[in-house]
Formats: sequence, C-alpha cells, structure tokens
Amino acid sequence: MSKRDLYEVLNVSRTADQETIKKAFRKLALLYHPDRNPGNKEAEEKFREATSAYEILSDEDKRAAYDRYGMRAFEQGGHSSQTYEFSGTDFSSIFEEMFRDMTGGSSQRPQPQNSRGSDIKYDLEIPLEHIFKESRPEISLRTLVTCDTCDGTGQTDKSVAETCHHCYGSGRQRVQQGFFMMERTCTSCQGTGALIQNPCTTCKGQGRLTKTKKISINIPAGIEEGTRLRIRGEGEAGLRRGTAGDLYVFVSILPHPFFEREGADLFCSVPLPMTKAALGDKIDVPTIEGGKATITVPEGTQSGQHLRLKGKGMPILQRSSRGDLIVEVIVETPQNLTKKQKDILREFDAQSKTKKVSPQSQSFLEKMKRLWA
Repeated sequence: MSKRDLYEVLNVSRTADQETIKKAFRKLALLYHPDRNPGNKEAEEKFREATSAYEILSDEDKRAAYDRYGMRAFEQGGHSSQTYEFSGTDFSSIFEEMFRDMTGGSSQRPQPQNSRGSDIKYDLEIPLEHIFKESRPEISLRTLVTCDTCDGTGQTDKSVAETCHHCYGSGRQRVQQGFFMMERTCTSCQGTGALIQNPCTTCKGQGRLTKTKKISINIPAGIEEGTRLRIRGEGEAGLRRGTAGDLYVFVSILPHPFFEREGADLFCSVPLPMTKAALGDKIDVPTIEGGKATITVPEGTQSGQHLRLKGKGMPILQRSSRGDLIVEVIVETPQNLTKKQKDILREFDAQSKTKKVSPQSQSFLEKMKRLWA
C-alpha cells in the first residue's frame, strides 16, 4: 500500500468529485500501464500505487474513513469501527475504456458481424501508348471468391445458423488477465457470431474458396507512374458473406522505344544529317497516338537543340488539354565518305576559314590562343 498521500498519488485535491478522481486514475493508468512499459519496474510500481489509491478514493465509505484516520483505517488495530476489504471496487468499466484507448477501438459494444475479406495488392505494367487514351485492361487474380455452391453462407441448407455459445453472437471474446480485460476475435465462430450446423462440402463452411477471377481495370488517360488505384469490393471475399476486401492496383509504365515522359511532356531524340541541319528542312517525327507530325528544322540547327510541338504530348489527367512533344535534334557526322565527298568537304573547310560558318568553334580557338599567349 502506498505511503504517500492518496490524493497526491492521483494528483487531485481533497475536494475532488468522483468523476475527477476517475479521470485522474484513468490518465495515470494509461501512462503507466505495464503493456505500454514492458519491463519497467518503476512504471509498474506507479501503476500499482495509482490502482490502490483509486480503490479507496472511488468508494465513498473508504474515502471517508481515509479522510478521518488515514491509512490506519485499513490496518489491523486501526481506529475505525468498520472493516474494509479491497475487493468491492468495480474496475471493469474503466479498464474497458483503457483497452479501447490503447487499441484504437470503438466506444460501442462489439456487434456481431461477418469477417471482412483481406485487401489485395496487384502490380500492373502498362505501355505508355495505352494511357494516351482511357483503357480497360483485364487482369487475372488467384484469390478467395464467394462459394457458388452455398452462395457464401457456408451451409448446405437454408437453415439458420446457431448463435455462437462462446461469444453469444458478438463475434468477440473477452479474456480477463489480472486487472485487465482483453478482447479478441472469437476463435469458435471466427468473428461471425454464428456456428454452422451443416457446413458446405465445397468450401468447408467458409463460404469462400480459392479460384482465379478476371477483372477489368479502368485506367484513366494520362495516369502517372506509381499511381495507386483502389477498386472497392474486388479483394478477397469475406467469410460467410462478409464484406469483400478492396483491390489496390499499383501502375507501372513500361519504357517506350521513342519517347521519354516528364509530366505531361514527351521527349524524343531525332538524328539529323549534317546537311539538313546546316541547310534547314522539314522532317517527320512520330507521335504517341501512332501517327506522325511534321516539324521545321531551322537553318543552322545545332546538335542538342530542342524543337517543340505544342499539344502533341500526353493528355493531362482529368483535363482536355495535352502536354508538348519536345524533339531533341542530334546532328549526325557523316561516315563512310567517298573520295569525292571528302574532297568536297576539304574544299568547304578551306573556304570556311575566311567566313564565320562555325562561330562557336572559331570563338573557342580564339580564347585558347589568348590563354596560351
């Protein structure tokens, strides 16, 4: 028994009402509960001290005796003319509240309900061109589905299942462990609150069995890499007509042979002969919808230069507009030249020394000369 003043233990005044005392104990019990402080002897001692204090102060008669005689009222040979035993205090309601707070449960009494099926995660790989427009790919899943033989009831006939006599139809069992009341799913009825008398021979009374099912997935146009789609009710079937779980589809976009995506814009590298880059030209480039677009290459285009086609990129999710197609020009140096072609290029090079046909390279050479000087 605590040697400290019991009001001090609960951190309340001597004039505190019962509701204040209860709230104070509940706060301390949650703070020093052994389940929250495993192996902590100091917390265990404080929990025991708070429990003892509450057992006295929550009882009007015991509290009156304590206020008059202190702890001597509860010791053998004390001045009180009454005998008090520490077994009458009802901790059930307050420990049930503690359990709900620690587990995040509802404040309502558990109701019988069928067990919900588990959620399913599915990784879907889809080509980039397939998300240019809305699509509905079909996937196959090996999962728990409702039994056709018993229509999910788990029974072979139309009779009503008996109320589970272990949990009395609540689907939950309470287990007393010392002061604590723990709650768990009933192991006899698996949380359904009912016992099957004539189990279905196909599903063995589960109301569900493992099969392969096909599902069409709606993929919105312009969806992003890594998007998670939630499809309600397409997860595992619930136990005996329990609520089905959900299907979570994680979308991964496959690489495209021509395009790289950045948001709603598409990037495409196009090799261009040196002559077309120097003289300018019109060239055809591919588009994501499977066609082609013509783009004008300005005279003197440099390698790495970007040319933009407005509105030729990916659709923007849930909007009518599109991104752009950005063409990166890669100027190709001629290879496998004939003697005549080489002679032409040498003549071109000789004439270029008197004219600024390659301003960047000529500027670079001039900077080097100044550096060396």
